[in-house]
Amino acid sequence: MKIHEYQAKELLRDAGVPVPLSQVAFTAEEARIAAKELIKKTDNEVVVVKSQIHAGGRGKGRFKEHPELGGVKVVKGGDAAKEVAEKMFGSTLVTIQTGPEGKVVNRLLVEQGMDIAKELYLAATLDRDTGRITFMASREGGMDIEEVAATHPEKILKESVDPAFGLQSFQARKLAYGLGLTGKTAHKMAAFLVTVYNAYVKYDCALLEVNPLVITGAGDVMALDAKITFDDNALYRHKHIEALRDKDEEDAAELEAKNWDLSYVALDGTIGCMVNG
Repeated sequence: MKIHEYQAKELLRDAGVPVPLSQVAFTAEEARIAAKELIKKTDNEVVVVKSQIHAGGRGKGRFKEHPELGGVKVVKGGDAAKEVAEKMFGSTLVTIQTGPEGKVVNRLLVEQGMDIAKELYLAATLDRDTGRITFMASREGGMDIEEVAATHPEKILKESVDPAFGLQSFQARKLAYGLGLTGKTAHKMAAFLVTVYNAYVKYDCALLEVNPLVITGAGDVMALDAKITFDDNALYRHKHIEALRDKDEEDAAELEAKNWDLSYVALDGTIGCMVNG
C-alpha cells in the first residue's frame, strides 16, 4: 500500500525523523492560509507548494492544462501560494512514473522553504536475496537519482542489516562517511539513519525512500521528501495506516482484486497465458 508524501512525513515525524514544517491543503484558500502560518512560524517568506499524487518525478513533471508549471513550485508569500494552488488543483500532472495519462491533483502539501547545502539520496528496502533490510544511499540525491542508478551504479552505497541486531552504530557511521560527511554532521546523519531504520521496522514498510535527504546550511539532516510503501500482509497490525489509503490513486482492477484477496498484476498487450504447475 502506498500513501501520500504528507502522510509519510506525519508518520516519520511521529517516529522521530526530522522533517520540515508543513501543512496539507485541499483548497487554494487553505494553501494560502497554510503558507501564511508557515511564514509566521519560520520568519521565511519562501514556501514550497507540492502536488500530492502516488508517483515520483513530480518536480520534473508538467500539468496537461499548464505546461509551464511543474508539480513542485517554490513561491514567496501566501498570495503566490494560492495562485499556484488554483492552477494545480483539479489539473492532471504527467510525470515519468504516471504515464501519458497522468494523475489528477486533489491535494497539496505546503512546506517551509529550506536553506539547502547538499542533497543526498536514501532508501531502506527489503532485499529478497538476503532476506534483510538494506540501506541504499548516494551523494547524488534529487530528481536525477534514477539516471544515476542506471549509468553510475557504483555511486550507490549499500548496507545490509542483520535483523537480529538491527542497524548498528558502526554501520550508520559507515554510510555517513561514505556520503562524504564529517564531524557533527556525520554524527547527525548516523542518528538520522537509526531513526529511519526504527521507523521502517515500526511501520512494517516495504520501502522507505527519502529523496532528497538534505543537509541544511546549519548542518542539520532532514527528510525533504518521503515515500513509503507498506507490506500489505502486515496492515492488519496498523489499522491507522490502512485508514490512510487513497483509493482515488489506486487502479480500480487492483482494488477489486484486493476485495477478493487475489493477487493482481496488470500487463500490457492483448494475449494472456494461464499456467499451472
